[in-house]
Amino acid sequence: MRFDSFSHMLRHWAEQTPDRPALIYEDRGKKSLSYAKLRDAVESRAEELRRDGGSCIGILTDGSLGCVTEIFAAAEAGLQIVMLSADLPESTLGGLLRYTDADRLWGDEDLCEELRPFLTGGVKEGAGRLLFFTSGTTEQSKAVVLTDHSLCQSAYNGGAKLPLKPEDTLLCMLPLGHVFGFVCGLLWGLSCGASVALGRGARHYADDCAFFRPTAVSVVPLLLGFLLQHELINPEMKLVLVGAGDCPPMLLGAAKTKGLRVSFGYGLTETSSGVAISVSGDPFAMEVCPDDTITIADDGEILIQAPTCMMQGYYKRPKDTDAVLKDGVLYSGDLGRFDEDGKLHITGRKKDMLVLPDGTKLFLPEYESAIMKALDHQELAVVLKNGKPVLVFSGEADAKDIEKRLRPLMADQPRGRQITAVYVVNHPLPRTATGKIKRWELQQETETL
Repeated sequence: MRFDSFSHMLRHWAEQTPDRPALIYEDRGKKSLSYAKLRDAVESRAEELRRDGGSCIGILTDGSLGCVTEIFAAAEAGLQIVMLSADLPESTLGGLLRYTDADRLWGDEDLCEELRPFLTGGVKEGAGRLLFFTSGTTEQSKAVVLTDHSLCQSAYNGGAKLPLKPEDTLLCMLPLGHVFGFVCGLLWGLSCGASVALGRGARHYADDCAFFRPTAVSVVPLLLGFLLQHELINPEMKLVLVGAGDCPPMLLGAAKTKGLRVSFGYGLTETSSGVAISVSGDPFAMEVCPDDTITIADDGEILIQAPTCMMQGYYKRPKDTDAVLKDGVLYSGDLGRFDEDGKLHITGRKKDMLVLPDGTKLFLPEYESAIMKALDHQELAVVLKNGKPVLVFSGEADAKDIEKRLRPLMADQPRGRQITAVYVVNHPLPRTATGKIKRWELQQETETL
C-alpha cells in the first residue's frame, strides 16, 4: 500500500491490525511492540517535541526502539531530521551538526552533552525533511534532502516489486543512518504491514538470525558473506535483499545454494534508495521500480527520473545539485545497459569512486594520488576485484616489490580500504578520448589475471 508519510503508515496499520507486532526488539529477552502501541508512542513523543520547541534534530542512530520512535515522532512534529552515525569522530559530528543547522540532539546522553556546543539556531522551513549523508566520513560528504513522503514512496516501490506478507519478519541489521538501511531494513517491512526485528548491532551479527528467526533480511555484500561463511542463516529465512555495493556473483550463488531467494537492488541516496530490483532469475538483471523511468545516455550513464522519490537537493549546495539534477533527471554517474528483456544491468561507475562491499565509498583521486606518490609512478589505477580494491600498475616492475613499497601507506588505511593484490600489465591503461581511465574495461581485464 502507498503511504504519504510515516504517520499515515502507522495510523493505517494501527487501525487495520492494531495487535500485530510492528517492532520486535531485545529488552532482557525478546519483546514486541504492536502497531497500535507504536502509533501511540510516536504521537505522545511528537507532542513532547512540539512543546519543547526547536526545528532541527540530529539523531545519533543506534537502531534501537527509542531511535525508531524518535525518528517517526520528529517527523510528525515537523522537525528537520539529521541522520547521524554515532561511530563518527566527535569533530566530524560537530561539523555535520553545524552544517545542517541542528538545534537539538537525540542519542547517547554523554555524547550528546559533548556535542551541544556545536548546535546552532535551527531552520525556518524544515518540516518533513530528513537529511542523509552520501558518504559519511570524508570532506566530500553531502547532506541529501529527502522527506518522509519520498522515503515512503521508495518503500512502496520496493514492496510493489518484492512484497512482504503480514506474517513475515524482516530483520533490520543495517545502520538506519544510511538510506538503504532505513528504507530496506525498516520501512519496507512496516509499509507491508509485516514485523521488523531491530538488530542489536555489529556485536550480534553472529546471533541475531538465531535470536529473531526472521523470514527476510536486507544486507550489504560484506554482511552476506559473513552470514554465509559462518552458517548463520536461520531455517525460517526465505528472502535476502542485497544492495549498497558491488556483490561478487559467487556470493549470490552461494546464497542460492542455501535455498534462499536472492534479490539485488540498485539505488542511490539521491533517489531515496532503490530504483531497480531483481525479482527472479539472474539477480543482476533488474526491473525498474513502478514510479521510476531509467534511460541510458550515449556514453552509458544511467539517467533516472523518480518524481515521487527524488531528493529535493543537496543541503546548502545548489551548484552540486544542479550538476547532477537537471530538469528532474538525475545523472547517476553509474554506467548500465538494458538487455533484450528490458532488464537493467549495472556495468560500472562513471564517477571517480568505488563502492566497497560494506557500502562505504573509496574516493579515487585522493587515494590514487597517495599511491602514485608512494610509488613515484603515474600510470596506475585502482579497481575492484571480488569486491576488494586491487592495483593495476602499467610498466616494468615486480608485483611483490610494489606491495612491499605500499605497506607503510596501507598500514594507515582501514582493512577494507587496503590494496589486496597488485597486477602489473605491459600496456598503457585504457582511456577515453578525454584521458580518463576506462575502469570498467580495466576491471574486466583483472578478472582474467
